[in-house]
Amino acid sequence: MRVTALNLRHFRNYHALDLSFEKNINIFSGNNAQGKTNLLEAIYIAAVGRSHRTSVDAELISWQQDGANIEINFLRQEVENAVSIRFTRNQNKVVSLNSHPIKTRDLIGNLTAVLFSPEDLTLVKGAPALRRRFLDIEISQTSRAYYQQLLQYNRILQQRNNLLKKIRDRRAHIELLETWDKQLAAGAAVLVSKRKAALKKVAMLASLMHRKITDSQENLSIVYFQPYFNENSDSEKDTILADWYFQKMQQARDIDFARGISTVGPHRDDLVLSVNGINLRTYGSQGQQRTGVLALKLAELEYIKSESGEYPILLLDDVMSELDSSRRDQLIAFIKDRIQTFITATDEELFHQPKFAAFFRINQGQVMG
Repeated sequence: MRVTALNLRHFRNYHALDLSFEKNINIFSGNNAQGKTNLLEAIYIAAVGRSHRTSVDAELISWQQDGANIEINFLRQEVENAVSIRFTRNQNKVVSLNSHPIKTRDLIGNLTAVLFSPEDLTLVKGAPALRRRFLDIEISQTSRAYYQQLLQYNRILQQRNNLLKKIRDRRAHIELLETWDKQLAAGAAVLVSKRKAALKKVAMLASLMHRKITDSQENLSIVYFQPYFNENSDSEKDTILADWYFQKMQQARDIDFARGISTVGPHRDDLVLSVNGINLRTYGSQGQQRTGVLALKLAELEYIKSESGEYPILLLDDVMSELDSSRRDQLIAFIKDRIQTFITATDEELFHQPKFAAFFRINQGQVMG
């Protein structure tokens, strides 16, 4: 996977930009608030169909402009491809792949990308939703079927939650809930099964990466955790069927009515990371937590390669300054001559070997190669 060109029109603070890329590592340097992250954001949108910074597409359009465009040319399995996304105020975005209009949900998986930003350093110690999202995006980029099932599950979940509130407020009959329970249970069984299968690979890869980073001093383990079990997924309940989910949802109805939300299902699950048997989120040091996140991200790269046949694009948004010199060196050694990487940084001196990368200096939405 390789991005060969990026073209922007009225995107964020870029009026008109045309860039081409030859080297595997490309570094966007400059002071803060100059537009470095905007370039990574554009690539990420072309990969997954949405920004990691905002859910409002209108915010991507330059001030006092009616619309914006992202165009990216890339090689996938050495075949040329092009993604075009048009944003217009008060309208849905228009997405094209190789000049053919497609739905946004069909974009994911064509240009695969892994984003590593300072916010990801909270992946270990942050809320469970962050870890679920990490796993879901990773699987979705290599399995369009999983992504479609995830979208369908979320739609059913929303419908069930709306019905719970209506029943609680006596605006709907409880008999209507059984149909949604069966649909949600069936979707839950499929998602959890695929998540666990993927996590087995990710956990193995992350453990190997972690041992390399720590010179075999620490062992990282990752377990799929389902809070409604009150135990982790290493138990005999690992093989969950749709009928079990259905029964569990019926048992939780009183709680669901009171809260107005569904309390059972993969939307409540979590990943538990441990180092040498110690819970990393609760008891790990900051250094251990950052090493755990770095191992996860490197494992994500390897997982996507194992499933798709080639490495994804790597986007590193101002994380080099957040890592110590040892972790920076480990990361550069891993990606050099292997993975096309786009890096934002305020300090070029963080990179000891400038010849291995192409430098683009950013100043107020202007790029100088």
